[in-house]
Amino acid sequence: MARVTNGPATRRRRKKVLKAARGFAGRRKSSFKLARQSLTKALVYAYRDRRTRKRDFRRLWIVRINAAVRAEGVRYGDFINGLKKAGVELDRKILADLAVNEPAAFGKLIQTAKDNLQKAA
Repeated sequence: MARVTNGPATRRRRKKVLKAARGFAGRRKSSFKLARQSLTKALVYAYRDRRTRKRDFRRLWIVRINAAVRAEGVRYGDFINGLKKAGVELDRKILADLAVNEPAAFGKLIQTAKDNLQKAA
């Protein structure tokens, strides 16, 4: 009797890994063992960095808002505090976009924040 090796399932499994590893450099794309290791690591990085991306973008938005606000002589924290007291509910993504693309509208928001800070003081 011939020995049963489960060849079709093994071939499918290996093809699936090698297909996912296309684009990797060197033997990582063609050697099953290296492809499997690289793919595992790539998936770990992808999972981790989906969360890191959110943090990175928030930091970028804060830097952009801070730069635009400092040009008007206001600190970032005071600006955010003034907007909260004014009841303006724009998130940092929108504020950063306004700061870059709509300076006039952003200037009005800065003035609103300044006015509400002076009222509270």
